[in-house]
Amino acid sequence: MSDRANQSAPAAEHDLQAQPAPSPRSGEAKPVSATESALAAQPDGNNQPDGDNHPAPTTLAALQVPSASQKQAEKPVAASAHPSSEAAAVRAGDQRPEDPASADDVLTRRMQGREAADAAVLLDSRKQTRRAFVVAAIGAAAGYGLYRSLDKAPSDDMQPSPLRRAYELNAALSRKIFQDLPLAPTYPLSRAETLRVNGVYGLKRPLKPESWRLQVVGTTASAQHPRFTSDVTAWEYQYIETASADDQGHETKVDPRLLSSAKMAPESAQQQTSDDENHTGRKPRGSEEAGESESTLRPGTPGLLLPMSDLLKLPRHELVTQFKCIEGWSQIVHWAGIRMSDFFEIYPPALIDGKEPRFAYMETPDGDYFTGYDLHALRHPQTLLVTEMMGAPLTESHGAPLRLHMPTKYGYKQIKRIGLIAYTNSKPDDYWTKLGYDWYAGL
Repeated sequence: MSDRANQSAPAAEHDLQAQPAPSPRSGEAKPVSATESALAAQPDGNNQPDGDNHPAPTTLAALQVPSASQKQAEKPVAASAHPSSEAAAVRAGDQRPEDPASADDVLTRRMQGREAADAAVLLDSRKQTRRAFVVAAIGAAAGYGLYRSLDKAPSDDMQPSPLRRAYELNAALSRKIFQDLPLAPTYPLSRAETLRVNGVYGLKRPLKPESWRLQVVGTTASAQHPRFTSDVTAWEYQYIETASADDQGHETKVDPRLLSSAKMAPESAQQQTSDDENHTGRKPRGSEEAGESESTLRPGTPGLLLPMSDLLKLPRHELVTQFKCIEGWSQIVHWAGIRMSDFFEIYPPALIDGKEPRFAYMETPDGDYFTGYDLHALRHPQTLLVTEMMGAPLTESHGAPLRLHMPTKYGYKQIKRIGLIAYTNSKPDDYWTKLGYDWYAGL
């Protein structure tokens, strides 16, 4: 009986010692299992009363197996074999790993990755910023250089010569592509309205209708023509010295009754101009801002002096087209008059060096307003010498007795109160071109 007990006790003790003891955590007391408590409570064999060195029998309670919760608490925490999975769990918002050191490593790696990415972005941004500043500096320098070159370039009719050449290039391309042939749109008469008054250069003094004549220079007409004269410039137009009842338009800047000498600038030239007027009795030409035209006729120029009765013998045509102003507004207007192409048939230009002249020049009777044209553009079938507007004769403020309408050109090329038509092979002067506008003025 004693031998069995001695054999059983060491075996049981061996089984209990085989259970792994839980690792104590920092700052915590080492947990004591129930078995260890039971063994510690057994009396020492050397203190037995009978002197026998036999251990006390082990009870069933002392050999009780720990519960599952106790086993879980007693298990040591193993290091993770997959730190990347733990980092993914932390990024996904899952529970942090039980080992604080492992979680700190994951967060440290994340922060280091972010810092590396931020540093790369900052480095690239600095490169881009430096490059952008360099490009901006080069662009600013180039723009300033271009401005200075334009500012210092010689002027051509109040425009830097490079810009004037750009105007001419645009005109050449337009002529090459469209050849001034496309027709402008036409509209029903119900949409037509009276044209607003805009621009009264050359109209500031009311003209006596009976004194009007159309000077035509450079035609094939010979001295035997009944309207031929050896000097068309000798014809004197007569004006009414009272104020006109018509609306003079928003561009009337001075009193139209003033003498030319009082309207001209600079002041140093006014006295000389006044003396010239008193000496000759004839007002100088070109008293508006653009001055006198370089294409105006010189005294002694032969040609024809046509009364309105001669023009009214030509076929009458009507158009309802749109008038477009360079200022940005437009109106649909009903026009009536003589086709310019019909006028050329009756009064054709004379050949110059065996060829038809390239240009035509027009101006008002006082020479204050003047325009130049390509001859083939005037042959456009919709170009009219207008005598009526909106079913009634032209008024003074709209250019009576004769004005030009070209629906393929801006309004500043549609001269009012025409006093001269001259054929020429030299590019004619133009009022608004001298003030910086485009000579071609095509739509």
